[in-house]
Amino acid sequence: MLSLRLLTWDVKDTLLRLREPVGESYAAAAGALGVRLQPEALGSAFRQAYGAQQRRFPNYGLAQGLGSRRWWLGVVEQTFRLCGVRDERVLARLAESLYRDFCSARTWETLPGAEETLSGCRQRGFRMGVVSNFDRRLEQVLSQCNLRHHFEFVVTSEDVGFAKPDRRIFEQALRLGGVRPEQAAHVGDDYVRDYAAARAAGMHSFLLAATAPPQAPAEHVLPSLSHLLALLGPA
Repeated sequence: MLSLRLLTWDVKDTLLRLREPVGESYAAAAGALGVRLQPEALGSAFRQAYGAQQRRFPNYGLAQGLGSRRWWLGVVEQTFRLCGVRDERVLARLAESLYRDFCSARTWETLPGAEETLSGCRQRGFRMGVVSNFDRRLEQVLSQCNLRHHFEFVVTSEDVGFAKPDRRIFEQALRLGGVRPEQAAHVGDDYVRDYAAARAAGMHSFLLAATAPPQAPAEHVLPSLSHLLALLGPA
């Protein structure tokens, strides 16, 4: 049995997921302003705009003085431009509306087993924190979805200036938790950014995945969140 004191968690697609595809949310926001666009086209445009923004301004453009709010407004506006929207006032209204919507429980839902697993980990005496490449809205998202109370701290890549898989974001979590790397484990759904990155920082890690990738030992893979409690032992 591992001698763990601290568990850190990824959030998106580990504890929370979007209630509907991005394209559908964007189409609904546009429809409210009388702009009719296909969700599939918006979803494709979003992936294109998001990828380009990530490459040009990594980690919310902090190095360029951008910050997450301006970064996301740019992604949203470019998504709609790619779908033919040219009115700058409409683009600005859509960007502001969607920026607000994506930090509310109307947009996010808790994954099956998340609440029970987090509660079970706390009952077993584990300290817990978040390590996420989300922006500063994450505190509000977690509060709105009634998960914030499980965690002693929330570390986002925007707050610390380093994004997973950079080991420094995990080192910040270890400092906040006051534990050595071998006393901590990270739980996430991305092999590179979560599983491998935490291990590179000297931590243990578990990968939330329906099937085990060849790079990860089967005993480190969680088919569902509820499998974690069995690995951690009785309360």
